[in-house]
Amino acid sequence: MKKISVLVMLVALVAGVALAGHHAKVGWIVDAKCGANGAKESHAGCAKGCADSGQPLVFVNDSDKSVYKIHNQDAAKGHAGHKVTVTGKIDGDSIHIDSLKM
Repeated sequence: MKKISVLVMLVALVAGVALAGHHAKVGWIVDAKCGANGAKESHAGCAKGCADSGQPLVFVNDSDKSVYKIHNQDAAKGHAGHKVTVTGKIDGDSIHIDSLKM
């Protein structure tokens, strides 16, 4: 029984390490120029226009208005001005998006 408990704890630890750094967050995809100020539905047209003119996209966390540079811009393409849920790895002030859902 003791061996099984140790094995279960080891598996849980390995699973936790594998998921470390990956977060699901709700927020807005907006242009870098406006950042947190653009994190609202009424800004969608402006965000799309700025993105179409070459402005990079960022993710603004809805809960604390943190702004994250998006490492893989293609993952957010077509979502400028949208409120989304992203899952990805956060590293400082940037995020690598693994999945994005409206």
